[in-house]
Amino acid sequence: MDEPGLRERKKQRTRDRIEAVALELFLRDGFDATTVEGIAGAADIAPRTFFHYFATKEDVVLADYAGRLRRLLEHLAERPSDERSWECLRQAFRAVAAEESEQREAMASRLRIMADAPTVAARSLLLQSGWERDLAEVLATRPAARGRDEPAPELLAAAALAAMRASIQQWLRDPSVDRPVRVDRCFDVLGEGLDRSHRRRS
Repeated sequence: MDEPGLRERKKQRTRDRIEAVALELFLRDGFDATTVEGIAGAADIAPRTFFHYFATKEDVVLADYAGRLRRLLEHLAERPSDERSWECLRQAFRAVAAEESEQREAMASRLRIMADAPTVAARSLLLQSGWERDLAEVLATRPAARGRDEPAPELLAAAALAAMRASIQQWLRDPSVDRPVRVDRCFDVLGEGLDRSHRRRS
């Protein structure tokens, strides 16, 4: 009987193969023209195996989302408890951006597919709305958020995700500036607006 670790590695290899094959077909033939049956045949699996790993074709394109959110939450949990919420978010998003610095071509490919497939774009927005909720919930429980006149956690989470999206688009257009630096610049611009809002209320 296989050890659990070996079983998990085999499952991950199968998932990675399905994802790689599907992305190649999406880019070559178009998202709508590519069928689950076609992906299964190219990956040498049964169609039902595809659905064991991915609920929809859209989820293949967005397969990196779950890992990115998990890493964001892990980095948030590691930040100092007395750190301001916006800086906490900046450092978490910056850390994830640094981890993904070698994935520019893969991210560009996913975004090209998304641009040509409205259902993928819609699925992306739905998943990111879940990110907003999860990030806001974490921010609301941090000690630094209590007793301070900070913007609402929901606003901070939405603004952080906007900064992330902008930094990725800018980085893909011009890779001469590292993505973590792009994150810093986007957070600086939005942070200035949040600070002005705080001063007007004071």
